Amino acid sequence: MLSSTWLAARNSILGSVGAFALLACLGATPVHAAEPIFDELRFGATTSIGDGDNQENGVFPSVTVFFDPFGADSATGFIEKVLRPRVHAGASIATGSNGVNQVYGGFSWDVDITERFFVELGAGGTVHDGDLNDDGTSGPKLGCRLMFREYAAAGFRFDDHWNLSATVEHSSNANLCNGPNDGLTRSGLMLGYKF
Repeated sequence: MLSSTWLAARNSILGSVGAFALLACLGATPVHAAEPIFDELRFGATTSIGDGDNQENGVFPSVTVFFDPFGADSATGFIEKVLRPRVHAGASIATGSNGVNQVYGGFSWDVDITERFFVELGAGGTVHDGDLNDDGTSGPKLGCRLMFREYAAAGFRFDDHWNLSATVEHSSNANLCNGPNDGLTRSGLMLGYKF
């Protein structure tokens, strides 16, 4: 049976992702009027690759939505691709007792290696519900609620819509907060659908 604390955290995170996605959509001007609001939806799961007391238990089901307000899909040349990232927003839910729930957002850049293979980098921020200070329990101690988040992915496109990517992500406060900075490091798989 799920605890009321976990359910409240999950509902809060999902509500925050929905609100963030709505605000991003309202504030973004579409490049072409006929294009859909969402550029891509990815869902999957990650697991902690931290060590010792920084290890989180369980898996982390995740969902990420991507928007293309700057026309990243039509960018040509290196400089134009850098200046026209996609925007992403998402959440991950902890299933273990010392896991950390997150809501995140930021910018993403894709590079095609071949017609099917691609790599992607992303950077932004995250808000979490993890422990801030060392209270003697296991699990990462994170220092402050708002942290930096970056990720890297390598993926394969099955067709024009479906893709699968392996991801590695890291979140930390970059020692800008008083207190510990154990950080969160996870890896996993994400299945994507591009609209």
